Amino acid sequence: MNQLPKPEAEALAVSRALSRALTQRIEHAGGWIGFDAFMGAALYEPGFGYYTGNSRKFGRGGDFVTAPELSPLFGACVAAQCAQWLEVVPGGVLEFGAGTGMLAAHMLNELARLGIDDVAYRIVELSAPLRAVQRHTIETLAGHALPRVRWLDELPARIDGVVIANEVLDAIPVRRFVHDGTQVFERGVACRAGAPDAADDPFAPAFGWADRPADPDFDAAVRAALERSGWPDDERFVPYESELGEQACAWVETIGARMGRGALLLFDYGFPAREFYHPQRSAGTLACHYRHRVHFDPFLVPGLQDVTSHVDFSAIAAGAARVGLAPLGYTSQANFLLNAGLLDRLAQVPTDESLAYARQSQAVQVLVSEAEMGELFKVIAFGREVADDALGFSRGDRYDALA
Repeated sequence: MNQLPKPEAEALAVSRALSRALTQRIEHAGGWIGFDAFMGAALYEPGFGYYTGNSRKFGRGGDFVTAPELSPLFGACVAAQCAQWLEVVPGGVLEFGAGTGMLAAHMLNELARLGIDDVAYRIVELSAPLRAVQRHTIETLAGHALPRVRWLDELPARIDGVVIANEVLDAIPVRRFVHDGTQVFERGVACRAGAPDAADDPFAPAFGWADRPADPDFDAAVRAALERSGWPDDERFVPYESELGEQACAWVETIGARMGRGALLLFDYGFPAREFYHPQRSAGTLACHYRHRVHFDPFLVPGLQDVTSHVDFSAIAAGAARVGLAPLGYTSQANFLLNAGLLDRLAQVPTDESLAYARQSQAVQVLVSEAEMGELFKVIAFGREVADDALGFSRGDRYDALA
């Protein structure tokens, strides 16, 4: 991994502190923890995790760029969809995973332009550093709306309104498994014996994969997921490794169980089950992001890199159905944005401002191109007491593909 930029000394010290804590946790657990426990600590350990520490995560100076940071047109299209729902549901907007606050700022500006200038906007955010970034962004770009923005420490007991989450599900911890054609193993994490000295190599991993036979419940869940996807019982496709996103489904079910009247709108990268568990995707979907490089070793510099898994949208749909949420649509990000008027909004950018127009035009290409974000990223929505006529899914709805 010598092609990766070396972390600064202060960041590396934080990562090593997290590694020591994880080492103790593994030893106290008998030498093994599930990957979901490792991923949860790497991302959310208070003060040390990727999303709870002080490292810069988003934008061109961070590890990755999200859609809201590419162009305000993304937020404007999301706002157009929310505006349709806000006509019939009370309670305003509740956002999870607000990142830098760009989506909130752009949405609030567009909602005001549409005449919705009194909507309450709440953000669930536990990270104090991210709260500060979000507040600064909203104050700078949408200062008129800042008095209506409130940060929450926990999920409300009842949710009315529109809930949005952009790239949240992929960062919820997953469990890993290996199927050898006969037996299912849970792929967990153990301390790595004889690891190189981290003082000599900051990317020397202190942890490694360790498999153990799956417990009966996990075994049954894995087999059920593979069976629903049509995964072939064929020795040509084993060993087969992938993920089970139980916590992401539980998150959707929790939102749905607390929703009174409203809609849930999710953006993320992933597939229906038949594509997620495709035989040729035999290494799973786990990926890591560090300084705009993508690699596949989750054990490097814990706490300093994002660790993600693609979303099984069939499982998400099933979870929503279990708590009585009605499907409102599922499509590609490109279809959703085009349905929500992306090109009309691009046309409103003054062409005589050549640099601004070129930047927005280039951003639109990234947002909708099949070779960029347009097809990999999907949009899915559910609702309760909301009409099934969502603007963003008016053409190209693929919900049937999730069966």
